[in-house]
Amino acid sequence: MSADDLEKYETDMELQLYREYKDVVGIFKYVVETERRFYLCNAVDLKVRTEGGDVYFEVTMADAWVWDVYRSARFVKNAKVVTFRDVNIEELAKTDLEVPKDSDFGR
Repeated sequence: MSADDLEKYETDMELQLYREYKDVVGIFKYVVETERRFYLCNAVDLKVRTEGGDVYFEVTMADAWVWDVYRSARFVKNAKVVTFRDVNIEELAKTDLEVPKDSDFGR
């Protein structure tokens, strides 16, 4: 396999991952970013821990999807991340185009 073939393969995998992200992002409530990964999830808990003068973050997620091109199973029931680096958690905005579940539209 040449370097060009490898680059094309990696580009195709990243494009496939982006398409999957677009397909699934609407079913999640939160975006969680760490220094190593990007997650979508429906429940997240962040705890700040200290030990021996060091501060670290413990992030627990449930019902999650992991942005990782080399991972074959990206949906996970539970995930826990421990990191000394920054963690960013954002609640995803729901689109105004969604039909409320309790509406009579389309019945």
